[in-house]
Amino acid sequence: MSKEYHEDEIRRKYKHLTEYLIAHHLSVTTMESATSGQIASLITDTPGASEILKGAFITYSNEAKQKLGVSEALIQKYSVYSKEVAEAMAVCCKNFYQADVGIGVTGTMGNIDPANADASVPGKVFFAFAFADGCISYEVELEPQITRLQYKLATADEIYDKLMEDLKHGRKQ
Repeated sequence: MSKEYHEDEIRRKYKHLTEYLIAHHLSVTTMESATSGQIASLITDTPGASEILKGAFITYSNEAKQKLGVSEALIQKYSVYSKEVAEAMAVCCKNFYQADVGIGVTGTMGNIDPANADASVPGKVFFAFAFADGCISYEVELEPQITRLQYKLATADEIYDKLMEDLKHGRKQ
């Protein structure tokens, strides 16, 4: 059975996430490729988000990722579509903004990347969270979605679920 993603529910979840981060005095930042800023946008839909979102990067190209500290060697070794690159993205943005939580996300939103055809699997997304006590990464394979926005929202939903689980299980910020 395929999972359904509903925009209004995802927006409600991110309102809860933002309020949770505010209440716990936890700052956050993102480095997003596949989601193109969707995660940061959802966080900032809630009043008061400026208290916790230190900044965000949209690093759609490999060049942009590298300018912010993701090594070219890492991208060459694992491909831009990998948990290793998602982890590096999370750590780089966390360190850049000195945030409590860094979120990195990369993947393929429904179409094969001709420049990375072997590594580009439609619907396969990698994301990671960097905390003071280390980094944790996840891989999800999304069912086909009708639009790129729906892929982004589905990814955001998956990120929310795992991030809240990690925060509630005492990850060290």
